Amino acid sequence: MLIDRRTFIVGAALATAGTAESAAPGTGELQMNMPTERVLGIGGLFFRSRDPKKLAQWYELNLGIDHRVWQQAAGPTSFTPFAMDTDYFGSQQQGWMVNFRVRNLDAMVAQLQQSNIEVKVDPEKSPYGRFARLHDPEGNPIELWERANP
Repeated sequence: MLIDRRTFIVGAALATAGTAESAAPGTGELQMNMPTERVLGIGGLFFRSRDPKKLAQWYELNLGIDHRVWQQAAGPTSFTPFAMDTDYFGSQQQGWMVNFRVRNLDAMVAQLQQSNIEVKVDPEKSPYGRFARLHDPEGNPIELWERANP
């Protein structure tokens, strides 16, 4: 299945566009009753692992994520449910996929490849940026995203 970047990016664009009140007229779906209180961001990503300590070390060594308290850079986050039969994550057993924003995709890919980690850079040119795909040692899919310059 080809990855439709618009599906991913629409969520990120909406995240940066503001509230429903600032949406353009005629976007009825966005103007439904929005809650007064809203979440501020993702406070954690929790998932099962066969060897949590080893996997946490892999993420810290290869992606720079401190599993205790990771202070991430501000930016858009897409929150996008997918259909149960999607092959976007790879295996049908995968219930989730994480997408990380990166500053320099080429540098990150080179760093990962130096550690013998297989990374596939998507050759598709996108107005939203560039993407690459890899898997952690337990087979969980990871997508890297370098945003296009505004």
